[in-house]
Amino acid sequence: MTTIDKGRKVLTLINVFTVAPDKQDELVKVLVDATQQTMKHLPGFVSANIHRSLDGKKVVNYAQWKSLADFEAMRKNPEAAPHMKTAAALAQFEPILCEVSDAVSTN
Repeated sequence: MTTIDKGRKVLTLINVFTVAPDKQDELVKVLVDATQQTMKHLPGFVSANIHRSLDGKKVVNYAQWKSLADFEAMRKNPEAAPHMKTAAALAQFEPILCEVSDAVSTN
């Protein structure tokens, strides 16, 4: 489960995809399928959240991995490669690796 907490030691991937509006649904499906079929079974996977922009031009994957090493291992995993290749064929993307600096909520 996704937990956004300043003290939590996880690697956060924020991947922003720019996609043609007529391809947004297809890209969302590719990312959801990749998560369900492959990513969630890999060592170090914590969570993934797929967001679609209201204008149809962006898709955002907010994912968490236990460590940079786990994330890098996923990128080299042959089971993950076809999903990443399919997503790359549908959209341009900009992956950003982050750590939580702060988290504020009303709870």
